[in-house]
Amino acid sequence: MNIRPASASSSGDQDFRFRSGRLCLDFVATVGDRAHVPIERWRDGEDFARWCIQCGLLHEGFSVTTRQLTKARELREAIYGLVQCALQSRKPGKADFDALNKHAASPGLVPTMSGIGVPLTWHSPNPFEAVLSMVARDAIDLLCGSQLHRVRECADEHCSILFIDMSRPGKRRWCAMNGCGNRDKKTAYRVRQKERSSGRGGKRRAPEAP
Repeated sequence: MNIRPASASSSGDQDFRFRSGRLCLDFVATVGDRAHVPIERWRDGEDFARWCIQCGLLHEGFSVTTRQLTKARELREAIYGLVQCALQSRKPGKADFDALNKHAASPGLVPTMSGIGVPLTWHSPNPFEAVLSMVARDAIDLLCGSQLHRVRECADEHCSILFIDMSRPGKRRWCAMNGCGNRDKKTAYRVRQKERSSGRGGKRRAPEAP
C-alpha cells in the first residue's frame, strides 16, 4: 500500500486519533484515509514515540530506529487486515496471525504505582518491544472476544477509523459525532441548501395565469 506521509500543512493530518475505544484500533488509526491516498502519521521514530506517550502507554520518549518503525507498521497492517477479515467474513492470512502472536509473546509493560490514588505508570527495559506486545495482546483479545461484533468503520469516506460501537441500538455510524458526524451533517445541509436554491427539492411554483 502506498502511504503518503502526513505534513504539518495538511490541516491536522499529522494529529493522532484516539476515538476507537481500543488500544489496538487507535494503533491502526495512525494511517488515515485508507480508501483514497492513505496518510502515514508515523513519519519517523519520533512520531511513534510521541504516539506511545499520547495514548497513555508511556510517560517519556525513547529512541526508535528505522527498522523498529518498520516492524511497528507491519504489526499495524497485520491487525488492520485481521479486523477487516472479521468484518467481511474473509479467511485471514497466516502471516498476519504469525505477526500478532510473535509480538504478543514478548514481555509487556509493567505497571508501577507511586502512591494510593496516584495514576500508575508503565515501564520496561525494552519499551518498543513491550509496547508492541501490549498492542498485539489487545488485538488478540478483541479478535477473540465479545466486542468483535461491535467493531464498525467510520462512515466518513475520508476517515477509515475502526471503532467500538457501544451504543444501545448498535447503529453508530461515525467515530466521533463532533468530528466526522458533524462534518457529514454540514455537508448534507449544504447539499440541501444548494438544491433549494436551484429549484430542486422544494415546492414547485404554480404556473402564472395567462
